[in-house]
This record gives sequence, C-alpha cells and structure tokens, in this order.
Amino acid sequence: MKLVAMALLVSGVSAFRPVLGRGPMSAARMAARMAYTTEKAGEDATESFRLFFKDGETISPWHDIPLYADDGMVNLITEIPKMSKAKMEVNTKEENNPIAQDIKKGKLRDYHGPIFWNYGCVPQTWENVKEEHPVLKCFGDDDPVDVVEIGTAALAMGSVTPVKPLGVLAMIDDGELDWKVVAIAASDPMADELNDIDDVEAKMPGTLSGIREWFRWYKTPDDKPLNAFGFDEKFLDKEEAMKVIAETHESWKGLKDGSIEKGKLWIN
Repeated sequence: MKLVAMALLVSGVSAFRPVLGRGPMSAARMAARMAYTTEKAGEDATESFRLFFKDGETISPWHDIPLYADDGMVNLITEIPKMSKAKMEVNTKEENNPIAQDIKKGKLRDYHGPIFWNYGCVPQTWENVKEEHPVLKCFGDDDPVDVVEIGTAALAMGSVTPVKPLGVLAMIDDGELDWKVVAIAASDPMADELNDIDDVEAKMPGTLSGIREWFRWYKTPDDKPLNAFGFDEKFLDKEEAMKVIAETHESWKGLKDGSIEKGKLWIN
C-alpha cells in the first residue's frame, strides 16, 4: 500500500481545536479533531482502487468518524471532489468501508460530465430501507446521507471537513428516498453569510436550481428516467435538514445495536 498521509485540515488551519463544556457532544467533537490519514491501495481508475482511513489503525469513515463537529456543524467525508467525474463512494458493504469507485454491470462508473460541487456523505447516518417516509411514501436508499458542498474550494477525496448544513432536497431515485443535504464548509469565505436555505438563493443565485437539475438529469445518458423530488421540488430549510440528519443518525444507531437488520452492510 502506498501511504498518502493527509492531515485533514481546513484551509491549512487545524479544525481540531480543543473546545470544552459543550455538553454530551464533547467527546465526539474531540474525536473529530484528530488528524485522520488515508492510505491508498490498488491503482487509480481500476476496480482495485481503495482509499482506507487511519487513526493509528484502520478505521471506518462511516462508523468511526463522528457525525457532529462544533457549533451546530456536521462532518463531511468528501467522496467526489468538485469538477471530477469518477463516481467514488464509501463502500458500505466492504470491511472498514474504504472509498472505492462504484461499479455497475461490471464497469467502473463515471458521471457523463463533472459534478460542480463537492459531494460526499455524513458519517454515522443511514437511510433506512425498512422505514417508509410518512409523507413521501418511499423507503430509504440504504446509504449514508449525501451532502452537496457548495463552497469555492475543491475538497480532496477522503478529507473530513466541518460543514454548515443549510437545507435539504428530497430526491426520489428509482423509487427510493435519497436526501441531499446542501452545506458549506466552515472555512469557506461565504460561510458567515449563509445560515439557511434562503440565504443561498439570495447570495448565490442559481445554485439551488443547478443542483436540482443536475441530479434530475444525470442518469439520463444511461437511458435511465429523470429523477423526481418530493415536497413540490422545494429545498427544505436548515431546521428540516438537521431533522433529517438526526433521524438518520438514529437509524444508524439501530444498525449498530442490532435492532435493525444490517443485511449485507459492514458495521463492525
């Protein structure tokens, strides 16, 4: 294995400063400040490629990296840097859940054009395949919650970044609920100006419609139907985004404690 020792810092400044007295989340937040590293195995752009996460020993980015960061923020594990095309993802069914390139019908999966935002997932969340949404009447997609990070910098694959959730879009993909949390990195120059979903439209007009249309159309070159969206295709606000994150965190806890059947998922 080739070691890619990558301290997970934000804009060159450590995001892992000690913060005390923040209640029950303090332990998780302190753990999030540790400088994780990544270790590459296999060759790029092949089925053998894996990006493992290390904290002294191999850890799972899905299960061992805390959900919450400081000040109401959550951690983003970047799977696909902005302006790239390879469909990389945390492999939920493989031991230690490394990042690997998705494979469909025996072929490595690439988008047909670049994604214009950083894309990844929130650790310690899971969209429950056995729980029907009371309004949308569909079930979860069996993955961690996705994040679309709208900042200016391209975040490295495997980086762990505190982000501010701003809203959420309920995408329905092949009949499954696939939430897309819109967020911005805490270090981004726009972060102080964006506090809720309406701020995105006001300060970065066109961003939200761009996200919705990109995800509506991106599978059509493979003869797949257009994706649909719940709630009249509206982006829900930050409060709803935080509810989605909290609810999917509870579902993840059910996987871990065995109260929800894990199926083929690797949960250590």
